Amino acid sequence: MDEEAGVVTAAAQVTRKVEEKDAEMAAWKAPAAMLLVQLSNTGMVLLSKVAIDGGMFVLALLTYRSLFGAAIILPVALLQERGKWKEMDWHAAGWIFLNAFVGYAVPMSMYYYGLQDTTASYAIIFLNLIPLTTFILSFAFRMEALRIMSTSGSLKIAGVLVSVGGTMIISLYRGKVLHLWSNHILHHHNEEHDVAVDAASHHRLRGTILLAGSSFMLACWYLIQAKVLNVYPYKYWSSMATCLVGGFQTALAGVILRRDKNAWKIGWDINLVTIVYSGAFATALKYSLNSWAVSRKGPSYPAMFSPLSVVFTVVLGSIFIGDNITIGSLVGTVMVIVGTYTFLWAKANELHQE
Repeated sequence: MDEEAGVVTAAAQVTRKVEEKDAEMAAWKAPAAMLLVQLSNTGMVLLSKVAIDGGMFVLALLTYRSLFGAAIILPVALLQERGKWKEMDWHAAGWIFLNAFVGYAVPMSMYYYGLQDTTASYAIIFLNLIPLTTFILSFAFRMEALRIMSTSGSLKIAGVLVSVGGTMIISLYRGKVLHLWSNHILHHHNEEHDVAVDAASHHRLRGTILLAGSSFMLACWYLIQAKVLNVYPYKYWSSMATCLVGGFQTALAGVILRRDKNAWKIGWDINLVTIVYSGAFATALKYSLNSWAVSRKGPSYPAMFSPLSVVFTVVLGSIFIGDNITIGSLVGTVMVIVGTYTFLWAKANELHQE
């Protein structure tokens, strides 16, 4: 009996150690996945900036990126949601068309043209303002209560104000350039590059308006996305169809604006790398990891890591493509990060209380 009890005890200890090890692995898997998502965002913005500055037609980049992303998601949809495409009726197709127009064709076109007029480290800021803009729209349409008397409500308002203030500082104040390092890889300082940077600086206001409009449209897209999932609750087929339709929408707009065949040619260069990277990592991988994290940590968890993309882009943009880090951009970036984290923490705390 003693031997049997000892065997049972030993087996229980082994089981407990295995469970503890699994818990430890799960504890770092989610943060690691979210770090990978933010790095993929950074890589997409930096590569897109280099490709656009190199002369690539923005709408061609968006078309190829979207179609490649649809091709990546299609096998997943066939495996995970087999046969569900048959349930897509005309009502669902209409919402997916609107979803692609509001969530991809218009905002990404505005974002990429805004990126062309500014810098990567500046443009990434506006992606992190989307949760704040979504909150403002939700409150305006009475989809969310303000609750100003509660701690969470006050912190959400404070986070919005601090983030918007940081964006205003980045937009209006430059200050002294901080020469933290001298070398960058993807661009070399030459006369042509300096002329391009000077030209972009003259269009900073136009770029800011485009980037702000992109954030507003993407915030509207989150509200439309909820309706899409109600009428057609299959996320992989919905995402694949949205990418496919968005690709055709940007292709149509591109053909109307520029019929030069050379604008649509792709070679073995940085443009092809950008398309493949954006479709595979910034679309398919990002979507899969976000869905996995939401299923285990809740809907507010992925957003908590979004400010890290600002840090990554500021640092890597300065190293690889020579974006200047100024006093204004540094102070404004810190304010945006602090404000966004404050807002997201308050929002997560509010959801936990509910």
